[in-house]
Amino acid sequence: MGQKLKIAGWVSVGALAGALTTVSLQTVARGAMTPLPLEEIQQLSAVFGLVKTDYVEPVDDKKLITDAISGMVSSLDPHSQYFDKKSFSEFREGTTGKFVGVGIEITQEDGLIKVVSPIEGSPAFRAGLKTNDLITKIDETAVKGLTLGDAVKRMRGEPNTKVTLTIFRKEESRTFAVTITREEIKTQSVKGKMIEPGYGWIRLSQFQERTVDDFVRKAEELYKQDPQLKGLVLDLRNDPGGLLDAAVAISAAFLPPDVTVVSTNGQLAESKATFKASPDFYARRGSGDPLKRLPAALKSVPLVVLVNEGSASASEIVAGALQDHKRATIMGSQTFGKGSVQTVRPLGPDTGIKLTTARYYTPSGKSIQARGIVPDVMVDETAEGSPFAALRMREADLEKHLGNGQGEEKKDPAREKAREEARKRLEEEAKKPVADRKLPEFGTDKDFQLAQALNHLRGKPVLVSKTQTERKEEKKEQ
Repeated sequence: MGQKLKIAGWVSVGALAGALTTVSLQTVARGAMTPLPLEEIQQLSAVFGLVKTDYVEPVDDKKLITDAISGMVSSLDPHSQYFDKKSFSEFREGTTGKFVGVGIEITQEDGLIKVVSPIEGSPAFRAGLKTNDLITKIDETAVKGLTLGDAVKRMRGEPNTKVTLTIFRKEESRTFAVTITREEIKTQSVKGKMIEPGYGWIRLSQFQERTVDDFVRKAEELYKQDPQLKGLVLDLRNDPGGLLDAAVAISAAFLPPDVTVVSTNGQLAESKATFKASPDFYARRGSGDPLKRLPAALKSVPLVVLVNEGSASASEIVAGALQDHKRATIMGSQTFGKGSVQTVRPLGPDTGIKLTTARYYTPSGKSIQARGIVPDVMVDETAEGSPFAALRMREADLEKHLGNGQGEEKKDPAREKAREEARKRLEEEAKKPVADRKLPEFGTDKDFQLAQALNHLRGKPVLVSKTQTERKEEKKEQ
């Protein structure tokens, strides 16, 4: 029996080796690169065979190979990823800004799911859900103990299917159930309003397929309300990024024609590129220039861009381009530092890999990677400072992040001390009532950074941070 298992295992190894040989030939043909090393391939084949024949219970071939691919890709850096059928579908949803669900923005509070806002016109909006409603059950599953991601997955589903949410509405001291029919939801990545006469605010929460069109509509609305706009705040705080062409388009909305927005550099010839403020670099095929409708005054309106540690990737491209061309004043905190390009390569009809293929550079040639954009004016989150900023992760904190050099990351004793102090403050803050410890919502009259941005536009004094300093890229030990 044991011999039969060995034979079966090595037959599988032969099949794997054949597949890998094909991959090797494709790799050589594609880029005249070095062929895959045979000795290491043989080791991989040997491990595959040993697992197949000697593991305590049978393991599916497909699972073994899939897990090997996933491990290989994820070991490269924090942003490279293997997509199985489910994760590939979810990734596509994220870039289109469309998904099937009930249509609410949510967060977690005391183990329950809290409604931040129902999306206007969505099934949840029509069903009467309100901001601050607490979801205690999704169908028959108690929310307590679920992660936010698990809760989202349970509320999403197929179009025209139903989900029952049990709601606790604190202001009315009552619990009730509401059954909602799921449908396709289009998320809003652009918000905006007139903060006061003459001064507008546009917030981008992500760079999706619809972001540019939504931005154009919002800018048109603001100029209709006040054709003599004196200043504008572009809010990119906590914007994790998204589509490159959308970032180029938003930059081009404010910049002169044909100036450089961002450049990239990597191994492949296609990874060495320069993207300019021209429709050739952002207009989708057959759709024309989405920026044509923008008021001409947008090119010269005084502009402040707000960023923080949560501003990453595409939002850093926009901030970097506007800063280098001296088109805007960048205010807030040093950004996340995700200056790498990911390319999605399909492996089949419903699987693929997202692979880091290049680094981003601002128009002046500075790398964004593991450094980010340093604001022209550092501004804290509140008048009392940014007490928990030290706890926020940035690219330079991620294991295996791209940078200069190899080896183990050196710890910064001052930063570790600041994090320990911030943890203690957070523990004390957690003892307070929720209403007292929540940071003000972006765009409200209590938004301290927005108030400082308006002061700058009006020529009034700005309360500059006395504690924030530039965080330089940490060198790695050789």
